[in-house]
Amino acid sequence: MKAKTLLARSVAATFLVVGTSAFAVDVTKQQVVEHYADLAHAVFSDSLSTAKSLDQSIELFLAAPTAAKFEQVKQTWLESRVPYQQSEVFRFGNAIVDDWEGQLNAWPLDEGLIDYVSSDYQYELGNEGAVANIVANKQLTIGATKLDVAKITPELIAELNEVGGSEANVASGYHAIEFLLWGQDLNGTNAGAGERAYTDFVVGKECTNGNCDRRGEYLRAAADLLVQDLEWMEKQWSASEKSNYREELLKDSADNGLRKMLFGMGSLSLGELAGERMKVALEANSTEDEHDCFSDNTHNSHYYNEQGIYNVYTGTYNKVDGSKLEGPGIYALVANNDQKAADEIQKQFDTTRAQVGQLVTAAEKNNQHFDQLIAAGNTQGNALVNETIMSLVAQTASIERAANLIGIDSLNPDTADHEF
Repeated sequence: MKAKTLLARSVAATFLVVGTSAFAVDVTKQQVVEHYADLAHAVFSDSLSTAKSLDQSIELFLAAPTAAKFEQVKQTWLESRVPYQQSEVFRFGNAIVDDWEGQLNAWPLDEGLIDYVSSDYQYELGNEGAVANIVANKQLTIGATKLDVAKITPELIAELNEVGGSEANVASGYHAIEFLLWGQDLNGTNAGAGERAYTDFVVGKECTNGNCDRRGEYLRAAADLLVQDLEWMEKQWSASEKSNYREELLKDSADNGLRKMLFGMGSLSLGELAGERMKVALEANSTEDEHDCFSDNTHNSHYYNEQGIYNVYTGTYNKVDGSKLEGPGIYALVANNDQKAADEIQKQFDTTRAQVGQLVTAAEKNNQHFDQLIAAGNTQGNALVNETIMSLVAQTASIERAANLIGIDSLNPDTADHEF
C-alpha cells in the first residue's frame, strides 16, 4: 500500500465523530488512569510491531538489494512512524519515557557523523563529530577521544549518541535510519526529499559512494536497536509484566496519574509541537529544524503527534490492525462534572486536529510540504503554520481548563522556553 493511501485513510478515519459520551457516566479517576495505561501499551505494541516489520524489510533488502525493495523499506519506515508519533504524548509527565526516547527520536542531527554528506553541509558550530563519518572509518578521533568503530553493532551506536558532548551527534533511532534510507534533502525549501540510491547498499562493483558493506551494517544495527528499545518500553506498560512502570503508575494516586496525563498532553501541544517542532523552524525559515527532514514526512509526524494528544482526551486509539481501542478518557471525567464544558473542549480538540490536518492536505494534495511552508517569502505557507501554532496554543488552554474542572491544579505545561 502506498504511503499516501495509508496515511490519507488514517487521517480520514480519525476525523469521524468519536463516541466519547458512551464513557461519560459514573467514570472514576482510577478507571481513566488505568485506560491511559492500556492506551500506552497499545500504542507502544504497535510501534514495536511496525519496527519489527521495518527490521525484516531491511534484512530482505540487504540480502539482495534492488530499487523496488529499497522503496518498500522506505514505505515501511513511513508506516512505523504512524504509531510511534502517537506515543509521544506519554513522554511528557512519565520520566521513564522521556529519559528513554532520545535514543529513538532525537533530532535535529548532524548526519555527517554517520555517513557522507555534501561539500556545503551545514552543521552545529563546534561539533567535532559532525563530519566523523562512521560508515567510512573504522577508527575515529573526536576531541581527545579515540574510538574503535570497526564493528558496527547496536551497542556501539547507542554509545555514540552525543559523543563529544554534542546533542547533535545522534547515532541511533528513527532519524538515523531515515537518513540512511533517504540521504540528505538537498532541495532546501524547494520541492523534493532526499534521493539516496539503493546502490549505496550494493556490495561489489555496483556500489556507489563507497563503504556499501558498512552502510548496510549500520542500517541493520540501527533497526535492531530500535526493536530492542521498543521491546523494553512495551513491557513497561504491559498488564502481564510484574514490577514494571504500569504497576508503579497504578499504585500511585489517581490524581497524580491524571496530572501526568494532562501535563503530557499540554506539554506536547505547547512547548514541543507548537514550539520546538513548528515555531523554531518557522521563525528561522530553517529546513534543518523540521522533524522528518530527510523524507519530507514532517506533516504526518505533526499530525500523529496531535492525534496522540487527541487519543488521551477521548480514550480512543485506532490500532494498525484496523481495530479500535475505546475506554474512558479525560472527556468522560470532564463530562461527569460539566457536560457542556466537555463538549466545548472537545470542539477545540476537533478544530485543532483539523488545523494540523491542513498540513497533511498541503503536502499530499498541493505538494507544499512543511519545508516549503516555512520558506522565507511564502506568505500563505507561513500563515498556515502560524495558524496551526495558534490553534495548538488554544488547545493547550482547553487542556488546562479540563484539568481545573476535574480538580487537577498547578498543571503548568512545558513551554520549552517559548513565548506564544
